[in-house]
Amino acid sequence: MSHSENKGLILGIMAGAAGISLVLVWYHKIRKPGATALLDLRNRFHYVDLQNEMHNEQGTVMALQRRQLQILEKLNGLLLNVEELKREVKFLKEAVPKLEELVRDELQGKADVRRISPSHRATRKRRAETAYGATETTSSEEADSEGGYITAHTDTEGESEEERRWISLPAESARPEKETELFNLLQQVDSLRCGSDDDKKESFRLLLEKEEKYGNHEGFLWRLARAYGDMFEMTTDIEEKKKYVANGKIVAEKAIQLDTMSADSHQWFAIMCGYMSEFDSIQNKIKNGCLFKEHLDKAIELKPQDPFLYYLNGRWCYSVAQLSWIEKKVAATLFGTPPTSTVQEALQNFLKAEEMHPGYSKYNYVFLAKCYKDLGHRSNALKYCDFASSVLPVTNEDKEAQKDLEALLLTLQL
Repeated sequence: MSHSENKGLILGIMAGAAGISLVLVWYHKIRKPGATALLDLRNRFHYVDLQNEMHNEQGTVMALQRRQLQILEKLNGLLLNVEELKREVKFLKEAVPKLEELVRDELQGKADVRRISPSHRATRKRRAETAYGATETTSSEEADSEGGYITAHTDTEGESEEERRWISLPAESARPEKETELFNLLQQVDSLRCGSDDDKKESFRLLLEKEEKYGNHEGFLWRLARAYGDMFEMTTDIEEKKKYVANGKIVAEKAIQLDTMSADSHQWFAIMCGYMSEFDSIQNKIKNGCLFKEHLDKAIELKPQDPFLYYLNGRWCYSVAQLSWIEKKVAATLFGTPPTSTVQEALQNFLKAEEMHPGYSKYNYVFLAKCYKDLGHRSNALKYCDFASSVLPVTNEDKEAQKDLEALLLTLQL
């Protein structure tokens, strides 16, 4: 390389260096504000990211708080239920000793009154028949048991309800005017109840009209409770149903207090308890179920010849056999030991009703079929389904039975 070329290269490098220096000087002049702007921009993006993260975290926290609040509300409800159960148990523990004493006093008071020989009872019955000019009397239950089916009574099982009612009244010529009016009223409402829904409503109206006058007569009260049950069955409004069954239970309980040996009063008190269980909480449902069983057993003891009572007992046994785990636990909490029964016990009661009165009811056939299905006897279940199908649905109960029958047949055909 020549000297001139070296000189040119050196000058070029110097010029390049000078250019770089100028660039560096310019950069240093503008560097501070430019760098700050870039830094501010970067910080803004970082701040936005932080805000987004905080917003997401805040949303998560709020969601957790809402979930915790829901859990707390549920726990509070559970605690309230537990407190209610504790109060129920405390009440029952306090009431049981008093109840035992009351029952003992009541039984002692009735003992002397009820010690009558069969021959004496028969003599009184004959005297009553002569006084009324009748050779045989039938109660309203004989004329029309529940569901519109005839109920057979016999004299072999002891003194019937109707016998006691006839015997308790003097001959018509000797009866005071008030008793004659009551006697005619009870006959009228029994007759009306065998008719249409409108007739039943008229029967209910007549009883309400005379409640103040005859509200201390057991025979009047259990019929009024029965009429409340009819109104319960006929209405579709839930609030009206609750009102009818609550009033019916009060009336039936009063009838029992007036005469603890009245099978009809025990029967209708039990039925009111059964109706109430349709609207109650689990604990009240089970409590009413136990009351139902207690008074139904008493009614069967006093009137063992009535197939309707065995049908009801079968319904109770079947329901208890289907109780869920939680319902059994609540029952154990309330009563120490939960009510127990089996499908086999239910079956025996339904068979008893059928034996006492063949073709007793459409629903009795349906429950016989249900029991046999649950026990694995498909052929018997189908047989009773056929029997149920042969009964035309007439009453409201028959129509409900028809719905259950159709659902049952679908399961048996699978």
